[in-house]
Amino acid sequence: MLARMKISSVDGAEQARITGSQPRALIGWRLLALLYDLWPAVALWMLAGTAFTLAYTIAGHDPRQNIAPFSALQLLLWLVCWLLTGAYAVWSWRRGGQTLGMRPWRLRVTAGDGGRAGLRALCLRYAIGTLSVLLGGLGFWWAWVDRGRLTWHDRISGTRMVREAKTRPSK
Repeated sequence: MLARMKISSVDGAEQARITGSQPRALIGWRLLALLYDLWPAVALWMLAGTAFTLAYTIAGHDPRQNIAPFSALQLLLWLVCWLLTGAYAVWSWRRGGQTLGMRPWRLRVTAGDGGRAGLRALCLRYAIGTLSVLLGGLGFWWAWVDRGRLTWHDRISGTRMVREAKTRPSK
């Protein structure tokens, strides 16, 4: 009984150390990371747009004209932007478990068992996360009612996002 009282009175990081599990990443931290990750994604989109615009111009089109909305070329550009963003996210998660936007808030993507997530699971995570965003973030908001506080992409891909404990500088 005393041990239980001790565990419940410690902070989340200490409880994670005692129980061997890490605290889940709350929806607010996830949204902040998404907002921060928007900037590297926009930079990739600008590079892709520049490449498409140059190719469009080189193909003989008037450089003052935009690529026609909903044309095959514009749909291809959207697909390339989505794939570039996915490559950034999956590569970041696979390499170190974090994107640039996840680092300030100490978030990390792991496999369900706490280990390193596989490539297939991370690609699935990105695809389901995209679907969730397209549906107004419904898969993210789902974490508020889910027993394990998991989003759709957490649950379907078998991955988890955890918040790491703050490290104290050594003296």
